Amino acid sequence: MPALLDQLNKVYFWDIDPALLDDNNSKRLIIERIMNYGNLKDIQLITSHYGLDEVKTILCSLNYIDPKTLNFISLLFHIPKTRFKCYSRKLSTGRHWSF
Repeated sequence: MPALLDQLNKVYFWDIDPALLDDNNSKRLIIERIMNYGNLKDIQLITSHYGLDEVKTILCSLNYIDPKTLNFISLLFHIPKTRFKCYSRKLSTGRHWSF
């Protein structure tokens, strides 16, 4: 079976030297990039490689997920938005010009 990084598009890691990436040591970055930029095939690949529970745990611990991706992840994995760290952080910081 080929290594996970060999199966993923290198475009997702445009700003990183591929030689520095490792399937296990870089899993947080890999999961974050795939969920933000990958397609369903890539998502299936990382969930089968890392396991569904590990992917969910990492996603819930990320400091930032853009709102559209958060909605998608929440629906895809049946996780309430309130369980995501990024959602809690967003609610705790007030807006400057709230009307």
